[in-house]
Amino acid sequence: MTDQPVNLARARSEMRTAGERRVGSVHTPTPRFRFDLAEIEVRWDEMAATLWSFMTPIGRPAFTFSILRDLQAWQQEIQRAFPADSGLLKYLVLGSRFPGAFNLGGDMDFVADRAEARDVGALVAYGNMCIDILHQNILSLDLPIVTIALIQGDAIGGGFEVALSFDVLVAERGTRFSFPDHIFGMFPGVGAHVFLTRKLGAAQAEKLMLSGRTYTAEEMYELGLVHVLAEPGQGEQAVADYIAYNGKRQTGQYGVYRAAREINPITVDELRRIVKIWAETAVRLQPHNIKMMRRLAAAQARTATQSHRISA
Repeated sequence: MTDQPVNLARARSEMRTAGERRVGSVHTPTPRFRFDLAEIEVRWDEMAATLWSFMTPIGRPAFTFSILRDLQAWQQEIQRAFPADSGLLKYLVLGSRFPGAFNLGGDMDFVADRAEARDVGALVAYGNMCIDILHQNILSLDLPIVTIALIQGDAIGGGFEVALSFDVLVAERGTRFSFPDHIFGMFPGVGAHVFLTRKLGAAQAEKLMLSGRTYTAEEMYELGLVHVLAEPGQGEQAVADYIAYNGKRQTGQYGVYRAAREINPITVDELRRIVKIWAETAVRLQPHNIKMMRRLAAAQARTATQSHRISA
C-alpha cells in the first residue's frame, strides 16, 4: 500500500498492511499496524518509508485530554509496529487538518479551573502527561527516524512547544508562532525553556517567551527554528520534496540529530521540574489573570466553531 489515505478520525476504521516488498534481492516485510484513533489521521507511504500523521481535533485545536490520549496511543503503536532494527520507517511527519491552526496550545478551560481551585496536583498531572509525549518525541520514539513537524496554521503556546520537539520544522509562509502565556501572568511550561535555551541561548529564549509577540514563519526561519519555508498550501509537497532529497542520506541525517541529543540531553526529570514551577505559578494567579485565560479559552472555542461552520 503506497500513500493511501485513511481517515481514522471519522471512520474509526482499521488500517493494516501485510505481506512483503522486494528491495533488490532482499524481501523486507511491510509493517502490520492498527491505529484506532479519534483525533489523528494516519497515512503510510511505503515507497518513502514515511508515516504521515495529522491531528484532526473534534472540538478545539488544543491539547485536550482526548487528543493527548490519542497522541500517546499513536506513539505506542508506532513503536510496536516499526521495530528499531526493521528499517521500515525513516520519516515521521505530524501536521494538522484543522484549518488555520497547527495547535493553539493547552486546554485553557481546564488550566483556568484548576488554577482557580489552587489544585497544583491536577496541573502537575496534566503537564506531566504532555511532557511524557513531548519527551518521547524528542527521542524520536527511540527509533532511527527523522521527525518532521508540518506547520500549515498557527502554532501557539503548547502547539509551538510541540513543534520545537521535532527534528525538522517545515512551515508555510504566513503561519504564526507565539507564546501568549505572559499576557495572563504565566510562562510556557512544557518545553519552551529547554528547547529555546539550547537552540538560541538564554537571552533570546527569554525574549521570545516574554515579548508576547506573534512571529511569522519567515522570522522563525531567520532564527533557525524553521528549517524549510513553503508557499501557502504547499506544505505537504515541501515535506515530500524534503524527504525525496534527503532520503538516501537519512542515516547520516538521523546520526546528526542523535549526536545533538547526546551533546545537549533533555531529560524527563528536567522537564517535570519545570512543569512543577509552571503549576505553582498558575495557582498564584490573580482573578484578573484567570479572567484573561478564560478569554483565550473562549477564543479557542470560537475558532473551532467558525472552522466547523466553514467545513460544513
